[in-house]
Parts: sequence; C-alpha cells; structure tokens
Amino acid sequence: MTLARSLATFTLACALSFNAFAVELHGDSVQGGIMFGKADPGSQVSLDGRDIMVSPDGHFVIGFGRDETGVRKLEVAAPGAGKETVELAVAPRDYEIERVDGLPPRTVTPDPEAAERIRKEIAMVSAARKLRDDRTDYARGFAWPAKGRISGVYGSQRILNGEPRRPHYGLDIAAPTGSPVMAPADGIITLAYPDMYYSGGTIILDHGQGLSSSFLHLSKVLVEVGDQVRQGDVIAEIGATGRASGPHLDWRMNWLDKRVNPHVLVEGTPPRLEESAE
Repeated sequence: MTLARSLATFTLACALSFNAFAVELHGDSVQGGIMFGKADPGSQVSLDGRDIMVSPDGHFVIGFGRDETGVRKLEVAAPGAGKETVELAVAPRDYEIERVDGLPPRTVTPDPEAAERIRKEIAMVSAARKLRDDRTDYARGFAWPAKGRISGVYGSQRILNGEPRRPHYGLDIAAPTGSPVMAPADGIITLAYPDMYYSGGTIILDHGQGLSSSFLHLSKVLVEVGDQVRQGDVIAEIGATGRASGPHLDWRMNWLDKRVNPHVLVEGTPPRLEESAE
C-alpha cells in the first residue's frame, strides 16, 4: 500500500501553506490519534518544544495519548524560511467500560516475586522501544495483523475480576490458538520474548521514527530481534498466554512514550475467519 493510498483512510486535518513553505498533516488530533506529516526536505519539526525526527524527504509522525487534552503546538522551520506554529486541539473521546472475569487471581494481584519479574520485563519493553532512526516504514501503510473479530478496543476502562484496573491500550482480535499473526507494516523486530508475566508471548515491531507495534498473548514467536519484516509476513501465532481469558491478539501501538490507537490506521473490521473464534 502506498503512502498516498494509506493516508486516504485518514481525515485530512490540515494542509497549511506558509509564506515560503508548506506542511501537510493527515490524521486526527484526537485522544489516541496518530498524524502523519510532510514538510519541506531539511525542515526541523518540534511538538511542544520536543524535537521530532524528520526523514530526509520531510516525512514525520506524531501521536496523542489516551488522556491527552488541550492544545499541542507543532513548530516547523524550513531551510531559508521562518518558523511557523500549528496549533492542534486534541479532541476528547468517550471510552467504554470493559469487564473481564475469570482471570487467575495471581495475574490481577501479583505476589512480590512476580512483581520483581514484572519490573524486569517492563525494563526490557522500554529498552525495545528506544530505537530512534529516520526510517519511514510506516509510510507504506498498515493492514490488519490477524483475521477474527474485535473483542476489545483501545482506551476502555478495565474491570478485572471485579476490580478497577488500568485502561486497555490495545485492539483485541479474537481467533483460535495457532492462527497466524502478520506484520501490519514493514519494520524491524526489537523484542521477541516467549513468556512475559502479563503479556505472555510478546513481539515489538519498530516502524521508524519512534512508531512501534506490540503483539501480546502469542502462543508462538516466529521471529528474532533484528529481523526485518515486510507487511504481511507471518511473525507469530495467536494464543492465550499471560493475562488472558481466551485466545486473541492484543495489538498495541506506541509513538515514543505515548500509547496510541492502532485502529486509526486500518479500515473497518479485520477479515473474517472461515470459522468463528469462540
């Protein structure tokens, strides 16, 4: 899928022409949203004073967290031109309440030994998300990483075994154990781990410029750290490992330290299975 075609699935937020240069933004400035930008080659871009990586041909990406509010200031400075500021008001979203029962109690309230393991695994995940380069693998577009039905959505407030817990930051696709998981876009594998406490089999796929996908609860991990994959490559199999009540893929995305909504990058619902996942 080309960049032009992939961006056609997004709402055109703005295309602003300044005195000496232009910047295009595609996407929605909404909680959990992702926006793709194009500035003149050699431009410098920052968001609220934070430098944003820009490819040699001027492509960049920004994102907004689940609970982000207010107005974000995007500054763009092109070679030989002044600095211009675009104000992006982050629109609020309504979030569902999701109840999940039947989880093993130890996965809801871990004991001290498990808590230490969790801290180490969080450090591993954080390290895997630190890759920063000007690749634009994301620019070729995104596709659904699995077939099945949507069983959980980004941002929902979770109640686990009757206890309120952190929001859900992923998009869940229910399918039988062993169903293939495909790379939704090109990228580099930065984490491939068979058994994390909460997320079970886990993969992180970096798409460039701090935008990454995570795939959780996998029954099999079929890639290794450093592998370069293309959209559609089979990288894993769906499972119910870690804290899961049934087999499904939990697809999450990060832009830098912000948890963003993968559903904004794909159209409609995932392809249906030949037989339903129960």
